Amino acid sequence: MAHHLLLPVDGSPQSVEALRFAASEWGNANVTLLNVINPIEAGYRLSAFPAGSEEWYEAAREQASTVFEDAKDELSPEMDIDTRIEVGRPAATILEVAREGEVDHIVIGSHGREGISRILLGSVAEAIVRRSPVPVTVVH
Repeated sequence: MAHHLLLPVDGSPQSVEALRFAASEWGNANVTLLNVINPIEAGYRLSAFPAGSEEWYEAAREQASTVFEDAKDELSPEMDIDTRIEVGRPAATILEVAREGEVDHIVIGSHGREGISRILLGSVAEAIVRRSPVPVTVVH
């Protein structure tokens, strides 16, 4: 039985389904909601943010706060919920947080891409499943 869940959230319908599933299966677990700010999506590199990046980063943090508030509405009131914002590539960052040893299960939503789009775009959920130090539940 999971005692501390890591729930990566991005506000997508898939992450909402993962939240709902986690609440139904582990209604009294401790939860860490994780939002990964991916600077690559904004055209920036991790090593050197260009001018104006502070505004971009603050906007991304505000969006993460909104995602967290919406996520909390999907979870059980008995759950002890922490939030965490990290910057980096989503799969690598989720795995890094999992390896810190605080969580014993990851529940993640999957976009369910297939074929060429999966090859071209990669799959965060697949990378998590393949490399996770703890059990993973993927919700479609």
